[in-house]
Amino acid sequence: MSRPDKERGLVLVYTGDGKGKTTAALGLAVRAAGRGKRVLMIQFIKSPERTYGEKLVFDRLGIEICQTGVGFTWTKTPQEHRAALEKGWQLAKEKVMGGQYDLVILDELNNALAIERFPIDDVLPLADVLDLIRNRPNGMHLVITGRQAKPEIVDIADLVTEMNPVKHYYDEGVPAVKGIEF
Repeated sequence: MSRPDKERGLVLVYTGDGKGKTTAALGLAVRAAGRGKRVLMIQFIKSPERTYGEKLVFDRLGIEICQTGVGFTWTKTPQEHRAALEKGWQLAKEKVMGGQYDLVILDELNNALAIERFPIDDVLPLADVLDLIRNRPNGMHLVITGRQAKPEIVDIADLVTEMNPVKHYYDEGVPAVKGIEF
């Protein structure tokens, strides 16, 4: 990509195995909304069938959030996941190219692109993702989160932050904590 230009809009990637990728994106969404920016978050793995803290507060703050997933890959059939990914990707393309947002967060998109348990390239092609990043409306900032960011996405991003775990309470047997993980 050419030299970063705030008029062009930036591409920020939060990746790695550590906690904090979605949390960083949520903070950025709040900051942008506080400055009067139009913000959208699309979550590719999280399901609207569960309640997440970010959804509750974003609804109160007037920040649009769409949960298009069906949960972890082992919780549903490959067909259910493929259908959800296809629907989520179609929504993402429509919303990004519609140009009505200043900041769009594609939460857990990296996770979705890294799925190997079943084929996804026909419903969520990496080439289409790269095309969307390159051809998004001028001035739109794009945030992509999730583990295992593809090298092609890293290459065209303006910022890449890798979250690396040093210590985690999961390792001590503490399960997901309400208000911290969800």
